Amino acid sequence: MIAVAACGDRSPDAAVARPVLVVQPSAQGAGDDAFAGDVRAREESPLAFRVGGNLVERRVDVGDRVERGQVLAILDGDDYAARARAARAQLAAAEAELSRARADQSRVAKLGEDRLVSRSAIDAQNAAATAAQGQVTAARAELDVANNQAAYTRLEAPADGVIAARQAEAGQVVAAGQAIFTLAADGPREVAFAIPEGAIEQVEPGMAVEVSLWSAPGKRWPGTIREVSPAADPASRTYAARVAVDAPPGALELGQSARVHMDRHTGDALAVPLAAVLEVDGATSVFVVDPSDSTLEQRAVQVGRYGASRVAVTSGLAPGDWVVAAGGHLLQDGQAVSPVDRDNRPVRLGAGGKDGPPSSDVPAGDR
Repeated sequence: MIAVAACGDRSPDAAVARPVLVVQPSAQGAGDDAFAGDVRAREESPLAFRVGGNLVERRVDVGDRVERGQVLAILDGDDYAARARAARAQLAAAEAELSRARADQSRVAKLGEDRLVSRSAIDAQNAAATAAQGQVTAARAELDVANNQAAYTRLEAPADGVIAARQAEAGQVVAAGQAIFTLAADGPREVAFAIPEGAIEQVEPGMAVEVSLWSAPGKRWPGTIREVSPAADPASRTYAARVAVDAPPGALELGQSARVHMDRHTGDALAVPLAAVLEVDGATSVFVVDPSDSTLEQRAVQVGRYGASRVAVTSGLAPGDWVVAAGGHLLQDGQAVSPVDRDNRPVRLGAGGKDGPPSSDVPAGDR
């Protein structure tokens, strides 16, 4: 019984220190961020008919070069031609009525000189002639509208360029304003790309960047961010942006895959692994190991820009601090821990903040 009592004599306060992976903050320094994009024309115009109807002929396809004024597609114009003929007939009738009204006006005016008709009769005939003139003016305007609508059945290129997309096919009934083609006009080329939410604060119009092509990775051309969308895309949560590229003519072809390179300067900011940062109710913190007794301190920090695997810490940490790199959601403030490195070797925390040799205090199974 005494032996049993001796073997089971353990203090209830002697808790086993939990092994934790620790790292020291590293200087984030400067770097290069690259965003994928594609080459676009500065002016991309959707082309549409100004009237609706049946698309009977399509004369160009995607990739075709077109010239200003070239006919791209034609609608069935029979109805519009008939309307023009009707308007022309109405104009002829109105002109005939005007001629008769003016003749009557002339005869009544002569009778009025001989005082054979009253003044009211003269005024009535003058008003009839004026009304007939108005009918002619209105009929002429109707004819102009009908002729314009008949001409709108032919879709013409507004500028020289390349057909970048086609949205309709022959035989389809299209509405007025419905896009038929997309024209990439000749002129400067740009790179369209998307900016993630985490980087939007560092990007602004006028910022200098560099552009490279996937097909020519060794070449870079200077560019300037021309515009940045003020609102994020609701699906991708990214911000659309465009870069004006200072490249020689012909260097960039429409649709080529490109990358936009931005210099990243973070000054003296430190960086820790993403998994080290805890966020509760909008406040960010990390667990720091006290080197004097290997206990945890949950320390509030200010974070900056998020990267693919690390996050910048702008305040709250010193270069020599030992930060718990993962598993912080399982830990508590003041908890005793056993620091280990990525190879599961014990870390001896000293004033200099350097890794020490493996310690025998850590069980072999935790090394």
